[in-house]
Amino acid sequence: MLAGVDGEQCRQYAKERGNKGGSRRDLEDLRAAINHHAAEGYHRGIVKITLPAKGEPRDKWLTRSDAAKLIWTCWRYRELQKMSRGPLKGQKVATGKRPLRHLARFILIGVYSGSRAGAIAAASPIPAVGRAFVDLERGIYYRRRQGDAKTNKRQPPVPIPPRLLAHLRRWHRIDHHAKHFVEFNGKPVISVKTAFKTAVRLAGLGVGISPHTLRHTAATWLMQRGADPWQAAGYLGMSLDVLLNTYGHHHPDYLADAVEKIAKRERKIEGNRGNFDSVLPLRR
Repeated sequence: MLAGVDGEQCRQYAKERGNKGGSRRDLEDLRAAINHHAAEGYHRGIVKITLPAKGEPRDKWLTRSDAAKLIWTCWRYRELQKMSRGPLKGQKVATGKRPLRHLARFILIGVYSGSRAGAIAAASPIPAVGRAFVDLERGIYYRRRQGDAKTNKRQPPVPIPPRLLAHLRRWHRIDHHAKHFVEFNGKPVISVKTAFKTAVRLAGLGVGISPHTLRHTAATWLMQRGADPWQAAGYLGMSLDVLLNTYGHHHPDYLADAVEKIAKRERKIEGNRGNFDSVLPLRR
């Protein structure tokens, strides 16, 4: 009951749930439900939800060689089938099936647009409710699915980089009947988590890499290449504070002015017998 919700119950739930991030998301959902219940007038008391502390932001990203390796792994991989008869009985033989090729497209869109997984899966050359429209003529990616309400997960329309736009146009020419750019067996994908995990393992890229890593990668590449933070934040659909706090250290100008000033010789001031260098000598 609502009367039984308090800080101790929330902390106990988080402890039993075990997963700090998962328990926080669950309790955020509960808080939203309670707030909606109050907004509808079903209760008038104040019910407080105590959330576990936020974890450190993840900063796992792919190098260009890592991304290329992952894409080529997805493109070249062939499904293995265990032979039940013949001279190769009991052995695994590569078939003609390519179960990860759709993931190569997903990764390319992810690293070049920095879009969330849902927007990538919904990307379509055909405007319709429930799809994220990609205007191939004007080169604009409308990432928020038509019919969806605006949320705090910013998904603004963005210009498509020329390299990615060339891929999208080519895919549309090849599969002109496809309703989405990323499809598996002729149907739009709902989730690529399982396939992505398999691809990462086959590529030998280690642990901690997920579909969301593509968004981290795009943000990191933008900072490493000296992109204007305000424009980079707008392109990624995230706040400037989040961009700078999580990825700002990758920027070539990160604290550059402070580094220059801390090592700069102090101008001699009348009345002083020495300067800063005489207090902290750099040479002996």
